[in-house]
Amino acid sequence: MMLSGLRLLCLNALCAAVALAATPLNPSGFLIHRGTNLSHWLSQYAGAPRDKFITEEDFKFIARAGFDHVRLPVDEKELWTDDGRPNEENFGYLLRALGWARAHGLRAIVDLHTVRSHHFNAANDGGPANTLFRDPAAQQHFLGLWRELSARLHDQPLDAVAYEILNEAVADRDEDWNRLVAAAHAQIRASEPARVIVIGSNKWQGAWKFPALKVPAGDPNLILSVHNYEPFTLTHYRASWVPTKFYTGPVQYPGRPIPAAELARIEAQQPRHVVDQFASARREWNAERIREDLMPAIRRARELGLQLYCGEFGCLPTVPRADRLRYYRDFVGVLESEGLAWANWDYKGNFGLFERHATREGIGAPDAELLAALFQK
Repeated sequence: MMLSGLRLLCLNALCAAVALAATPLNPSGFLIHRGTNLSHWLSQYAGAPRDKFITEEDFKFIARAGFDHVRLPVDEKELWTDDGRPNEENFGYLLRALGWARAHGLRAIVDLHTVRSHHFNAANDGGPANTLFRDPAAQQHFLGLWRELSARLHDQPLDAVAYEILNEAVADRDEDWNRLVAAAHAQIRASEPARVIVIGSNKWQGAWKFPALKVPAGDPNLILSVHNYEPFTLTHYRASWVPTKFYTGPVQYPGRPIPAAELARIEAQQPRHVVDQFASARREWNAERIREDLMPAIRRARELGLQLYCGEFGCLPTVPRADRLRYYRDFVGVLESEGLAWANWDYKGNFGLFERHATREGIGAPDAELLAALFQK
């Protein structure tokens, strides 16, 4: 079943790629459509043996399944030691990954996922507060990271590798993020005038923030990136790293993710900042609601004539399986119909493309039904 299914998925991917050709593309030829995120390897490292967790065999599988690119998150603390020296072993993994991608016909987005002065989930993970947007020294250090990344990667083919400035910026003021985007863009352009750069909006790359994003003018080698996990209380059901983790009652999709009686109980018992996390659960969710949620980003990309990329989306397997698969079908169906490229979160992590067993390390066979939902089979 798996082999025949993969052949069909590859055919679907080819047909959809032809349809995507109408989307404005960059002159450097960095063409992406369907991808997956290689999480917990060079970013948010989960402790599995690095030389076994992701290997060339994974790139072969990703290409065979019908994906055309990988998003490769990297963290400052994985590529540089505490005293600022490059971790040459981990830079070696990065360069091997880019080589494996090219060898198997995949493009790659190198995504600077977290830095020591900024983490997208700093408000919930118990670590140090973000300082990137209020500390000029931290900003100069951030630009220095990109100077070194560019120096190490500038020989990579323009049509094979792109750079994503920062994952899910969380600045108090939109203008603080806009200034850093402009500075990082200028830093990269000083040595790589034609490299494709991926830029997202402030506040976790949310679609609602796209009207406030200042995109560097006159640069066609840009891709805009939106992330979407709405409705959050469905997609992150029982996730241990979010404030909604205490809720273990029923969830569903489509419709209202949480029953009205359960929501009333939460509103009566929880503080306001927690109740606010359940806001999207008060709405009816279906494909059209997903489309409506993404529309501010879609409109902005079309106004600018730039490609729009949904670099992260996903739904945990804690959700009832039939509802989870319906969600993926609807979500990807909207992306495909609107001409968005995408990369699911993630490949081998909690949201991943493999069957989950009793433990985090218990990764089983490829999840054929999930792959079929992603590829609209």
